[in-house]
Amino acid sequence: MKIRFLLLLLSAHATAVYADLQITITGGQVRPVPIAVVPFRADALESVDTDVARIIETDLAGSGLFAPFPREDQISRPASETEVRYENWRALGVEHVVLGGIRRAALGNWLVEFQLLDVYRASRTLGFEIPVSASGLRYASHQISDLIYEKLTGHKGVFNTRIAYVTASGPLENRVFKLMISDADGHDPKQLVRSTEPLMSPSWSPDGRQMAFVAFENSQPKIFLQTVATGVVRKLTDHPGINGAPSFSPDGRKLAVTLSFEGNPEIYLIDLASGALQRMTHDPAIDTEAAFSPDGKQLIFTSDRAGRPQIYRLNIAGQGKPERLTFEGRSNARASYSPDGKHLALVHQAEAGFQIAVMNVQTRALQVLSEGPLDESPSFAPNSIVIIYSAKGARSAELATVAIDTGIRQQLRQTGDVREPAWSPFHK
Repeated sequence: MKIRFLLLLLSAHATAVYADLQITITGGQVRPVPIAVVPFRADALESVDTDVARIIETDLAGSGLFAPFPREDQISRPASETEVRYENWRALGVEHVVLGGIRRAALGNWLVEFQLLDVYRASRTLGFEIPVSASGLRYASHQISDLIYEKLTGHKGVFNTRIAYVTASGPLENRVFKLMISDADGHDPKQLVRSTEPLMSPSWSPDGRQMAFVAFENSQPKIFLQTVATGVVRKLTDHPGINGAPSFSPDGRKLAVTLSFEGNPEIYLIDLASGALQRMTHDPAIDTEAAFSPDGKQLIFTSDRAGRPQIYRLNIAGQGKPERLTFEGRSNARASYSPDGKHLALVHQAEAGFQIAVMNVQTRALQVLSEGPLDESPSFAPNSIVIIYSAKGARSAELATVAIDTGIRQQLRQTGDVREPAWSPFHK
């Protein structure tokens, strides 16, 4: 039983690269808000390869909260509020209009300006000018999407964040594993690590500059830390037995990890500056998958000390015994806090199989969000609203997201299997 449980926790299989992404919206009972994103006007002599308006339109549609008005049915293409005839957009049933322009700025940079207009109030809701480098138009597009999303929903947008994930390619006897990062919409994928042995458990540092992960050397798992921008890699653990499940502290100074060099899988803290270890659990059961609370005062972790995997909470100061948090279903595992500390995301096993669920930290109420039967690796977006996870599709594993407030789900389909997603923090 324990061996099977531990293999489940350490397994990671994936195939192909996160590319050719097709997003399908399902679930939820929310009426999407009609919004028109007018093609941005560029200076007459400028050639702009990036369709800023299309990226904004795709971002907003992908949230499931907005219904972009078809570009081909737009009866006018205004670039500023003075050119807008609100009555025309009102007749089309559009509630908001996004418009803007792109022009050259100093030193070869660009200046992207946009306005968000309220059609029924016939007024401007939002307006900004965003200076970007020549290669930064996609970044500016996502930034505009985030500003619009926050203004109209009250929640921060996450279009300008990134995700990490693990892939594998080739036949079973000769696979190549890759740790990848990409924009949240799947664009601009970059390879961080390549290996002929499994890679797993990517974890972002709080500032988004480093990535902790597990890689195998000669069939033995080790924990590594890589600087994302430079590619510099540092080996953190090289103990006999299990080295797994790294997770950063909120201040970025420590990692919670699972080690078994003292005979049993236990939770430890690693001081990243000194390398000093602090053992946090002492139990004959398997203790693993630790994650910090947002205030850094507690750890939650998975343990089978009650017979099956369940979630426990431990005070880092060492006051009191670990407290069991989950009781529903056959098992619960791989929990993590939402950045605002209000919920836990976890893998819940019940009759439908393995599903993604959230638990309210205060009330302990458990809400199942996904359909199963083989969903895994939940990771909160930095706005605490959306969870990304891996789901078993018709032929392979797919990435998917679900919003905890609306139930809106996205299936992020691509060729092959992609697993172990981890959502980055906001840019700092």
